[in-house]
Amino acid sequence: MPVEPLSQKEIEDRLAELPGWSVDGDRLSRSYRLGTHFAATAMVVHIAQVQEELDHHSDLTLGYNTVSLSVNTHSVGGAVTELDFELAHKVQELAPAHGAQ
Repeated sequence: MPVEPLSQKEIEDRLAELPGWSVDGDRLSRSYRLGTHFAATAMVVHIAQVQEELDHHSDLTLGYNTVSLSVNTHSVGGAVTELDFELAHKVQELAPAHGAQ
Protein backbone atom coordinates (compact mmCIF):
# COMPACT_ATOMS: atom_id res chain seq x y z
CA MET A 1 0.00 0.00 0.00
CA PRO A 2 1.64 3.28 -1.08
CA VAL A 3 2.21 6.06 1.41
CA GLU A 4 0.69 9.41 0.41
CA PRO A 5 1.59 12.90 1.64
CA LEU A 6 -0.93 14.45 4.04
CA SER A 7 -2.56 17.80 3.37
CA GLN A 8 -1.77 20.76 5.62
CA LYS A 9 -5.26 20.43 7.16
CA GLU A 10 -4.74 16.72 7.88
CA ILE A 11 -1.37 17.50 9.49
CA GLU A 12 -2.86 20.25 11.67
CA ASP A 13 -5.75 17.99 12.75
CA ARG A 14 -3.41 15.15 13.70
CA LEU A 15 -1.01 17.47 15.56
CA ALA A 16 -3.83 18.26 18.00
CA GLU A 17 -3.37 14.69 19.31
CA LEU A 18 0.37 15.16 19.91
CA PRO A 19 1.16 17.77 22.57
CA GLY A 20 4.63 19.26 22.15
CA TRP A 21 4.98 18.24 18.51
CA SER A 22 5.05 20.84 15.74
CA VAL A 23 5.59 21.23 12.03
CA ASP A 24 9.01 22.57 11.15
CA GLY A 25 9.05 23.16 7.39
CA ASP A 26 8.23 19.78 5.86
CA ARG A 27 8.83 17.77 9.05
CA LEU A 28 7.22 16.88 12.35
CA SER A 29 9.53 17.74 15.20
CA ARG A 30 9.76 17.41 18.94
CA SER A 31 12.43 17.73 21.62
CA TYR A 32 12.30 16.03 24.99
CA ARG A 33 14.26 16.97 28.10
CA LEU A 34 15.35 14.16 30.40
CA GLY A 35 16.89 14.02 33.86
CA THR A 36 20.27 12.61 32.88
CA HIS A 37 22.43 11.82 29.90
CA PHE A 38 21.95 8.11 30.58
CA ALA A 39 18.14 8.50 30.49
CA ALA A 40 18.39 10.39 27.19
CA THR A 41 20.64 7.69 25.73
CA ALA A 42 18.23 4.96 26.84
CA MET A 43 15.35 6.81 25.18
CA VAL A 44 17.32 7.09 21.92
CA VAL A 45 17.90 3.33 21.95
CA HIS A 46 14.20 2.72 22.60
CA ILE A 47 13.21 5.04 19.74
CA ALA A 48 15.69 3.28 17.44
CA GLN A 49 13.98 -0.04 18.24
CA VAL A 50 10.59 1.45 17.32
CA GLN A 51 12.04 2.87 14.10
CA GLU A 52 13.32 -0.58 13.17
CA GLU A 53 9.92 -2.16 13.88
CA LEU A 54 8.22 0.40 11.63
CA ASP A 55 11.05 0.40 9.06
CA HIS A 56 10.82 4.18 9.29
CA HIS A 57 13.92 6.07 10.39
CA SER A 58 13.81 9.72 11.40
CA ASP A 59 16.56 12.16 12.21
CA LEU A 60 17.27 11.54 15.87
CA THR A 61 19.61 13.74 17.92
CA LEU A 62 21.04 13.04 21.36
CA GLY A 63 22.18 15.94 23.51
CA TYR A 64 23.47 15.91 27.07
CA ASN A 65 19.96 15.48 28.49
CA THR A 66 17.81 16.02 25.40
CA VAL A 67 16.42 13.92 22.59
CA SER A 68 15.16 15.58 19.42
CA LEU A 69 13.34 14.07 16.47
CA SER A 70 12.70 15.40 13.00
CA VAL A 71 10.35 13.17 11.03
CA ASN A 72 9.24 12.99 7.41
CA THR A 73 8.94 10.33 4.73
CA HIS A 74 11.80 10.30 2.24
CA SER A 75 10.04 7.95 -0.20
CA VAL A 76 7.43 10.64 -1.00
CA GLY A 77 9.88 13.49 -1.44
CA GLY A 78 10.23 14.39 2.23
CA ALA A 79 6.55 15.09 2.89
CA VAL A 80 4.68 14.30 6.11
CA THR A 81 2.63 11.09 5.94
CA GLU A 82 0.55 8.90 8.21
CA LEU A 83 3.68 6.83 8.85
CA ASP A 84 5.32 9.89 10.44
CA PHE A 85 2.38 10.29 12.78
CA GLU A 86 2.49 6.60 13.67
CA LEU A 87 6.13 7.00 14.71
CA ALA A 88 5.37 10.22 16.62
CA HIS A 89 2.54 8.53 18.55
CA LYS A 90 4.76 5.59 19.49
CA VAL A 91 7.50 7.95 20.70
CA GLN A 92 4.91 9.94 22.67
CA GLU A 93 3.78 6.71 24.35
CA LEU A 94 7.28 5.59 25.35
CA ALA A 95 8.53 9.00 26.55
CA PRO A 96 7.02 8.87 30.07
CA ALA A 97 8.82 5.60 30.83
CA HIS A 98 12.08 7.51 30.40
CA GLY A 99 10.98 10.49 32.47
CA ALA A 100 10.94 12.69 29.36
CA GLN A 101 9.28 16.08 29.44
